[in-house]
Amino acid sequence: MQDIYNGISAAHLDGAVWKKSERSNSQGACVELARLDAATVAMRNSRDPKGTALVYPADAVRAMVTAVRSGEFDHLLG
Repeated sequence: MQDIYNGISAAHLDGAVWKKSERSNSQGACVELARLDAATVAMRNSRDPKGTALVYPADAVRAMVTAVRSGEFDHLLG
């Protein structure tokens, strides 16, 4: 079993299949996500694919996506 921790190099996440939003722009400033297992999701910067990955419980990512969809963070965009 691979030792996965927050701040791991994305290059060390064996078998991770990274995906970015279809709404991403052509400038490459995107967040990519990979489901590591049933309970864990990793995020990385698409500009630095071998850089640091942040690892979160899937439930926390689900809560964040729900909040974004509901507009809870719209005030951050101006």
